[in-house]
Amino acid sequence: MQIRSDNEESIIYIDGNYLPEINAKISVFDHVVLYGDGVYDTCCAWNGKVFKLDEHIDRLYESAYAIKIQIPINKRDMKEAILETVRKNKHQNAYLKIIVTRGVGELPLLSPYNCKPSVIIFSKPYMRLVGEGGHEKGIRVKIAALRRIPDQCLYSKAKMINYQNHVLMRLEANEAGYDDAIELTIDGFVAEAPGYNVFVVKNGKLFTPPDNILMGITRQTVFELAYDESIQVLTERISPFDLFTADEVFFSSTAGGIFPVISVDGRTVGSGKPGIITEKMRNGYNDLLESGKKSTPAFL
Repeated sequence: MQIRSDNEESIIYIDGNYLPEINAKISVFDHVVLYGDGVYDTCCAWNGKVFKLDEHIDRLYESAYAIKIQIPINKRDMKEAILETVRKNKHQNAYLKIIVTRGVGELPLLSPYNCKPSVIIFSKPYMRLVGEGGHEKGIRVKIAALRRIPDQCLYSKAKMINYQNHVLMRLEANEAGYDDAIELTIDGFVAEAPGYNVFVVKNGKLFTPPDNILMGITRQTVFELAYDESIQVLTERISPFDLFTADEVFFSSTAGGIFPVISVDGRTVGSGKPGIITEKMRNGYNDLLESGKKSTPAFL
């Protein structure tokens, strides 16, 4: 099979059609454009196989159901559309995004009724939210002054398009000279990071926040890897002090897998290098991708 060049134009799926990137368009009156009204999910392909595809599709449909969007195709057809998008782009290692919009209503107003949802799927060569150096050696993060939107205002378990809250916190961190941000809840506990779940290692145990977070697929994979290594995982509230005094801190995400945090607000975490448990989790995750054990083949 021919592998697609990184600079070739992508083929995008929109509502049953596979279109060259230049022709892939939706209406400016779609509610996703006007109000950020929609849901999405991201997954990755490695060696031509999509990792935990069924889990990602389940989460996408749950997110849409939570905000009352009726996805116009069933899960089986969605799965085939995702795999066909990978095939048409000839990507062995890919970053995939599936978007479901509220759609266009009768009038360009806020009313969510009588809209026709759209489905968009794209595949790009595999990418990480942090550079290769940060992924290997670790990143420096800042605790953002802004706060994570609480569950009382927006469902954190639903993966929604509107990421303004996350974007502003990343901007704050980047413009202060840091690689990324830590997001706190309204009452001052760690929630997540922009696009990542957060883990703390202390005395050989793993800790991660229990709520006001997206329940990440990679986060769940960390739980499974820890179980295999007989490492206890506790879902508990984490304070900034817990970050400062941790033995290790790492992030997990589809876009990047598992990677270390070596500094929080100018305070070195542990030895300032990727820790033993972080390395175990990262190596275990990479081995899973390579093995294809929990992946769906795109190419027959």
